[in-house]
Amino acid sequence: MHSPLQITSPHPHRFNFQAHVAFGRQTHPLWLNNTAASLRDDPYRFYNWSVTYGDIYPLGVRQQGILINGQFPGPDIHAVTNDNLFINVFNSLNESFLLSWAGIQQRRNSFEDGVFGTTCPIPPGKNFTYILQVKDQIGSFYYFPSLVFHKAAGGFGGIRILSRPLIPVPFPDPAGDYTVLIGDWYKANYTVLKTRLDRGHKLPLPDGILINGRGPGGAYFSVEQGKTYRLRICNVGLQNSLNFRIQNHKMKLVEVEGTHTLQTSYSFLDVHLGQCYSVLVTADQPAHDYYVVVSTRFTSKILTTTGVLHYSNSAGSVSGPIPGGPTIQVDWSLNQARSIRTNLSASGPRPNPQGSYHYGLINTTKTIRLANSAGQVNGKQRYAVNSVSYVAPDTPMKLADYFKIGGVFRAGSISDNPTGGGIYLDTSVLQADYRAYAEIVFQNDEDIIQSWHLDGYAFFVVGMDGGQWTTDSRNQYNLRDAVFRCTTQVYPKSWTAIYVALDNAGMWNLRSEYWARQYLGQQLYLRVYTESTSLRDEFPVPKNAILCGRASGHSTRPF
Repeated sequence: MHSPLQITSPHPHRFNFQAHVAFGRQTHPLWLNNTAASLRDDPYRFYNWSVTYGDIYPLGVRQQGILINGQFPGPDIHAVTNDNLFINVFNSLNESFLLSWAGIQQRRNSFEDGVFGTTCPIPPGKNFTYILQVKDQIGSFYYFPSLVFHKAAGGFGGIRILSRPLIPVPFPDPAGDYTVLIGDWYKANYTVLKTRLDRGHKLPLPDGILINGRGPGGAYFSVEQGKTYRLRICNVGLQNSLNFRIQNHKMKLVEVEGTHTLQTSYSFLDVHLGQCYSVLVTADQPAHDYYVVVSTRFTSKILTTTGVLHYSNSAGSVSGPIPGGPTIQVDWSLNQARSIRTNLSASGPRPNPQGSYHYGLINTTKTIRLANSAGQVNGKQRYAVNSVSYVAPDTPMKLADYFKIGGVFRAGSISDNPTGGGIYLDTSVLQADYRAYAEIVFQNDEDIIQSWHLDGYAFFVVGMDGGQWTTDSRNQYNLRDAVFRCTTQVYPKSWTAIYVALDNAGMWNLRSEYWARQYLGQQLYLRVYTESTSLRDEFPVPKNAILCGRASGHSTRPF
């Protein structure tokens, strides 16, 4: 079993290329992919991952987990802006497997997105090498298994994309950098949960909360008094928004899913499903141990877990009551969400300030309104978007599109506005023009919080409020410094609006991060289409692509 290439840097948020470039320009057989001309000038890294079952005990009982290189959670990916990643995944499970990369935008290359609408699964006993480029990106993200209900068994891990050495970072280099993966968890095997959903039933409340794969008291973060540390907090759970806090310590927010933010300090931070936040924490308290606390939000029964912030010169263990947090106050969470703004003076992956893109001065060319709903279809629980409950076709739609295979999907099979009708089943694909500038409104008329993610893109969260969205709602949009991210929440009986430049051609998954809802139909695919065949607009199918369904037997050689 091989470890990934490790390149160290004295600065944890910048990267020294001198040691890296010589290796990065060696010839490698996988480099003969037809994206090579575009990628070869940037450094690249190789990872070998073995995906296996293994016994895990996160909540004190034995479970069958999904491990990557024997680890639960899986290993972190450390990359730098524009790096090319070659991740060779060997599937040792007894069923097909796929990994997806939440937040890595895969410019012009939805074939590598790692969801079934675009990518054939890795069969048992086989391997596949993902070829990814973290093009013009920085920040904190994660990867996860996207097929069936594998996410409930593990297989996830953190992704951090560091800034290039000459790009200024708007805070001093911290003394340490921790990945903090939080999420709700079930004691039941993922196959039991999947069977329950297949039979048309809802899932019960999860059994507990994990921090980095560990239950109460298991997660441990060591600090030195007087020093400042970066925590990259991602909610990789299945069902619940979570609140994160550290006893007697403030958290200074500095980055959200690739965007440097105004550096506001918080005592509590709501992290909704699929979201990632970076905070700076200074060890400025008396030297002993402190609770790290994570609890569910907007639930009648609050689940809570703890970890430990350990001072290296600690005079004692954690003590006192576990600090409480907000419970069901939607207004408090909404106000916090509105306070998260882009730092307009900070550079992103390029030296120009983040505020140099005046998104609010551009006229939108299309408005898409998406409403979620729940109901029964043929006596089974289903979830829908604009009344359509997604069902997967027999062939990845991106491959069907590329090879011109008819009958797999219909562009426009879902309306771009709520229909108000009953739920029905279909393979929902929403057509959008390449380079359109779209306004997307998520309308949530249900009484639970929603969380939405769009693969292949980041977007500006321009507004959110209670009630029904109308054209007058645009009067309250933030058109100056809205946060730019890839996952957004929609509060109960509320709406959220985003602006997105559809400049990434391909077939992209737009989904609920509430995983049972995603599994039972609350998702669709956005077909960002162009007739251009130029590599500047979209890459062809990779030469190493696995072909399945009606795409089997086709050639991956260029036409």
